[in-house]
Formats: sequence, C-alpha cells, structure tokens
Amino acid sequence: MSAPQLVVHRDKELMAQAAAARLITKIVDAQAARGSASVVLTGGRNGNGLLAALSAAPARDAVDWSRLDLWWGDERFLPEGDPERNITQAREALLDSVPLDPARVHAMAASDGPYGSDVEAAAAAYATERAAAARPEDHGPVPTFDVLMLGVGPDTHVASLFPELPGVRETERTVVAVHGAPKPPPLRISLTLPAIRAAHEVWLLAAGEDKAKAAEIALSGAGEIQAPAAGAYGRSRTLWLLDAAAASALPRDLYPPASA
Repeated sequence: MSAPQLVVHRDKELMAQAAAARLITKIVDAQAARGSASVVLTGGRNGNGLLAALSAAPARDAVDWSRLDLWWGDERFLPEGDPERNITQAREALLDSVPLDPARVHAMAASDGPYGSDVEAAAAAYATERAAAARPEDHGPVPTFDVLMLGVGPDTHVASLFPELPGVRETERTVVAVHGAPKPPPLRISLTLPAIRAAHEVWLLAAGEDKAKAAEIALSGAGEIQAPAAGAYGRSRTLWLLDAAAASALPRDLYPPASA
C-alpha cells in the first residue's frame, strides 16, 4: 500500500493539462523501459478533460500509440455508441485522433454486444481478458498497469464502486457487474478494489467544489466500504490530482504550498 500524495492545481483546466503532461511522461518512460505501456482510463468530466488536454498537447506525438494498451476501470452497460458510455466519450476526446492499435483497446462489452443483456457474463468476460493479458512477473490475475486513473464522485465512489454496495466489498473477483447503481444507468461493469490495487500507480482525479467533501472524507481515514476512494491505492504510488476547489476542505498541511 502506498500513502497518498497530493498535487493541487489552481483550477480544473490547469489540472487537466498538468495531468496530461504527467501521463505522457509515464507512458514514454514505460515504453522506453519495456517496449509498451498500459493505462486504465476513467470517464466523467475530469477523466474526459484529461484526455482532451492530452489530445491538444504538442508532446502527445512523443507517445508510440501503437504500443499502448488501454483498459477501462468501469463502463455503463448501454448499447454500443451510446453517448453515455465511457469509451464513446474517450473516442471523441482523444482515441479517434491518435493511431492506436485496435487490438490493444480493451473496451468493456456493450448491452447489445456478444453477451446481450447479460451483464454478469460481460463482466466475467472482461475479467478473463484481463487475466489473459497478465504476465508471469505480474504475480496475479491482472496485468500490473503502469497507471490506473479514477474519477472521484461526490459520494466518494470510484469506478462504479459505490458506498455500501456489494461491489466495494468484493475481495476475490477482479471485475463485477453492478446492479442498482445510485447514479444512472443502474447497470454497470466495474473493476474491484483488488484489481485497482494491482496497478503500479493509481491516480485519483477530483475537480470542483462538489468533490471537496468526498476528498476530505476519503483522505481523513474513512473506511473503504463507506468511502470507496479511500480503498483505491497503487503498489508504488497513489496520487491525488485536485484543483483548489476540490482541495478546499482539506487541511493545508496535506500538500505543499508549491503545488497550488
């Protein structure tokens, strides 16, 4: 378990730009070291804001996009191409504008995909795909992703792990179907906390006043069942990337003055 580190930026635009630059560096370094890189994307306004900033960054061409594996932390179980699906939004923000290898874009199944309306089967299939990508050095049923990004919800949910619901209590499976999510749509697919914790680095993104209470709760020692964001951490690094509004309820000694 890695203790959380905080970086606080002036506003959400600067946060997105700085996070995009940070991600480019991580991908380039991983590709230089191993030949490829793996990243888990998140949706929502902060995740998509980061992807849009990455798309606009001149340094994006430093990435060898053909040697990048992309995965998702969760997905809304809706038809292919639905504007609410994370992959639809990611394609619009970035993916359609860079030369990715389609075989290395690992989307979660849609509700009109090969498993039809069976969300449990779709979740199990994603777990199988992740397990197949794991290498001996990963020492587990999932790849050790270079960076796994998560948006933090106002209720402290991450991915589609909501407070008190069964998904956040899962300790064995790496991917679960989510029924009755309090935020629509009710059917979703999500990584579990054990799968999240397999990543080298976990980045939690929060911007806006509506995220201030969630950040305060998650970083104040709350339990992961009540505050799932508190249970999201990486093997080597856990990084909270916030804007000043989202950090406004935190004690000032949690982050260095220079980070603002």
